[in-house]
Amino acid sequence: MDLRFGDSKPTDEERAAVDALLGPPESSWEGADRSDADLRWARGGREARDRRDQLLPALHALNDRVGWISEGALDYVCRRLTVPPAEAYGVATFYAMFSVRPRPATVLHVCTDLACTAAGASELCAAVESRLGPQSGVKVERSPCLGLCERAPATLTIRAGTPARPAFEDEAVQAESGGPGAAAPGDGTGKGRRGRNTLHATAVCAPATPARAIAAATAPESAPTEPAPETAVPQTGTPTLTLLHRIGTADPTSLDDYRAHGGYTALRRAFALGPAAVIREVTDAGLVGRGGAAFPTGRKWQATAAQPDHPHYLVCNADESEPGTFKDRVLMEGDPYALVEAMTIAAYATGAHRGYLYLRGEYPRALARLTHAIEQARTRGLLGDDVLGQGYAFDIEIRRGAGAYICGEETALFNSIEGHRGEPRSKPPFPVEKGLFGKPTVENNVETLVNVLPILTMGAEAYAAIGTPTSTGPKLFCVSGSVARPGVYELPFGATLGELLTLAGVRDNLRAVLLGGAAGGFVRPDELDIPLTFEGTREAGTTLGSGVVMAFDDTVPLPRLLLRIAEFFRDESCGQCVPCRVGTVRQEEALHRIADRTGAAAADDIALLREVGRAMRDASICGLGQTAWNAVESAIDRLGAYE
Repeated sequence: MDLRFGDSKPTDEERAAVDALLGPPESSWEGADRSDADLRWARGGREARDRRDQLLPALHALNDRVGWISEGALDYVCRRLTVPPAEAYGVATFYAMFSVRPRPATVLHVCTDLACTAAGASELCAAVESRLGPQSGVKVERSPCLGLCERAPATLTIRAGTPARPAFEDEAVQAESGGPGAAAPGDGTGKGRRGRNTLHATAVCAPATPARAIAAATAPESAPTEPAPETAVPQTGTPTLTLLHRIGTADPTSLDDYRAHGGYTALRRAFALGPAAVIREVTDAGLVGRGGAAFPTGRKWQATAAQPDHPHYLVCNADESEPGTFKDRVLMEGDPYALVEAMTIAAYATGAHRGYLYLRGEYPRALARLTHAIEQARTRGLLGDDVLGQGYAFDIEIRRGAGAYICGEETALFNSIEGHRGEPRSKPPFPVEKGLFGKPTVENNVETLVNVLPILTMGAEAYAAIGTPTSTGPKLFCVSGSVARPGVYELPFGATLGELLTLAGVRDNLRAVLLGGAAGGFVRPDELDIPLTFEGTREAGTTLGSGVVMAFDDTVPLPRLLLRIAEFFRDESCGQCVPCRVGTVRQEEALHRIADRTGAAAADDIALLREVGRAMRDASICGLGQTAWNAVESAIDRLGAYE
């Protein structure tokens, strides 16, 4: 038996939000007024079922317009897309940014993750909650990482209502889209209004104080201006930068400025080489995935290109939700055209004509910049039916995430795009065989794709000469915590952890360094000679992960950090498999019990933690459960956290 919503009806505003995305209903079966023809036969069901992937955008449309998703609105979406109500309810309740219960139109998200916790997020949140009562019309929610770790503590205000430009939007973008308050330029699909990513009102406040956070939430006109992306790149202006050289020097809203700084040189060379030769260049360069798994990119591309089943798809994973990670945000905000160009090259090499950019919902400025960049590229013939006059068709559609760390796993991301709960799939089959919509799919993260540009412009041999023989090229590191100059740093593979922290200005009394984020591991202050390569960190018994480096001095209570990591994994577990669903809860319970105990008093719970951790690592379906114990284990074994 399916879920029923009874007599709940959508309001006119809710209908308008959904119809703006999907177009008006064509029959009473989809929610229009009943006609004589509708009484004789059902029609439109097949077409509606083919649009199941519009479920997540439809939920976003409702949440952006009203602030929450009512039963009547959800029922209307189900009728429009012929999705069973129980399944739609399961999707709506899966994401942290949605609510199926009434709440104010303004929601203030206060980050309470690792970097912000170390910077006083708990005190910030308590102060904001005490001042913003029910009469304020603002809902305060404690949030996982907002990707603003270099400016911790951070808040993000999201205000529902009619589509509006973010307060920080660039004047150049406003002018091209009709001025402030205009709908977002382009729709990401080339299909007019349908599929459009409307930009709701947002305000980012980082570093945040109670007064600034409250002002941003209650007085939109006083929302702080967000700093330029180059403020997150302490190396801005360094001539040796490879991936970050345009950030701070080229206007991220101008396609002409991007081309004046070398943009689209790589795509022209790709067309000159041909798909097979592009894959060979990427393979010879030794490029591996920068999201943490370090899988050879050329091998993935070749496996996808060789599949006889068509169509092929390209998916860019821009859902960086690992606490402490913000490099992809900086790239997308500061150099958006580079990602558009890199996606076009990857699609050309693998035989894809459709690309999806899955962008985390907490990145409003990245959404604005990329939406504008895609529209401009399409207008100038760099996307569409005939890219650069080469007879190759390719286009990109942006899909917004809604607050689910698990959607960083590639198959969970596919499920999310398709309109299902973002739960990982069992492998095999692998995505290169059956990925998005059951077709061959290549999936890469933002940093991996952007590395393709220098490979083609400088050549595979020159690129491979950077770094070490087994970890080639440059790497971006997200440095935050107890350092003087937090931000994104670009170094060649092989630089040591100590060299990186020296650049960032590590403070005195260093207590520990977390590598790889919540899914990574801690190292001691006497281990700073670890080479920052995949093999070097592996030999040292830790992980490089996605490039997170969080430094903590002796003022940060380590047990409190470990408890926050455990809470994070408990909240973010999708619950599909028992080892992760139960194990993350048991891990958090044990850490609560031993928060104020050490030595023999904590021995039994530490033994339990080890047993639970081994079970999660050995039996969980995906990387979330397999790595949920890593940081806690390293803190116990390397730092003596409870001795």
